[in-house]
Amino acid sequence: MRQGYNPHKDQVHQEEYYFHQVIIPVFIPHDQDYYRDAFKILQRCIESLLATSHERTFFTIVNNGSHAPIVQYLDTLLEQNKIHELIHTHNIGKLNAIFKGLSGNNIELVTIADSDVLFLSGWQLETNRVFSHFPKAGVVGIVPQYRVFLSYCNNAIFDTFFTRKLKWLPVKNPEALKLFYKSLGWDDNANPDYLKLTLGFETQDQFKAYLGSGHFVATYKKQMFDEMITYMPFKMGGYSETYLDTIPLKKDYWRLTTYDNYAYHMGNVYEPWMDDVSFSRDSVQLFQTQFPVYQNCNKLIYFIKNHIFKKFMKSKKFRMLFYSYKGLPKEMVAKY
Repeated sequence: MRQGYNPHKDQVHQEEYYFHQVIIPVFIPHDQDYYRDAFKILQRCIESLLATSHERTFFTIVNNGSHAPIVQYLDTLLEQNKIHELIHTHNIGKLNAIFKGLSGNNIELVTIADSDVLFLSGWQLETNRVFSHFPKAGVVGIVPQYRVFLSYCNNAIFDTFFTRKLKWLPVKNPEALKLFYKSLGWDDNANPDYLKLTLGFETQDQFKAYLGSGHFVATYKKQMFDEMITYMPFKMGGYSETYLDTIPLKKDYWRLTTYDNYAYHMGNVYEPWMDDVSFSRDSVQLFQTQFPVYQNCNKLIYFIKNHIFKKFMKSKKFRMLFYSYKGLPKEMVAKY
């Protein structure tokens, strides 16, 4: 039986206080073998995130089937009001865990990060500056990587093909770039030219950003998730790996990365240098909000940019002509 009238019925939400959300899915099923350092790495990830994020950041952790010590640690974070939202579930897959974190709010920017990211001071402000300088930015990474402009960036290249906006930029932090690939266990045998130049944009006031972004840590305009699916039939792999990469293209958004490096990938082995990184927080007064948003891209334009033009970009001969046209030194063109 119900008596009376629910006082909250028909009430409209007040304006959202937070304008940046961070979602971290966590899956640490035990503490052996591959996962032996995972708890310590997760703790360092959370410490760095809390120490570098401004006061209007909403923290969401999705426990995707971790074992008891992880559950207890995350519960303590919530009890101590260090995080705002904690979702416990069995192992439903990484992307399905992210879907849960995306629901139930209207926060303008959302960063999706793996639980082995070490956030560095200034990451949030520089991300915000990229969005403010480039209205078509829909995804902004904070870790520059090799040749990511060849992945899901055909629309941005098409838009700026004949302009001076898109150019070869010097690599700002080659040591951090090398460190990222070392963290993946790669041999140090990449083309050395990748450490010298990469494609990006420079504004009239000399603000720079690289074209392309990885996805182990990146910030998205939340608006692009308005029509998201709610279930992915893969725990990892399949087309779940590309879902977050393709949805920005539907609204013709660009993928960009900050000019300098603002995070480290810790991987699954804890190393002493990780303890030596110190942190600071930017003032919330420095941040811009209410960035431009776009509706779904015209189907014909979408097809031209992301199918027809994509075929041209897959051709090595075409890419070499494109690289030369954009000013890549002749001695680099053939092997880049």
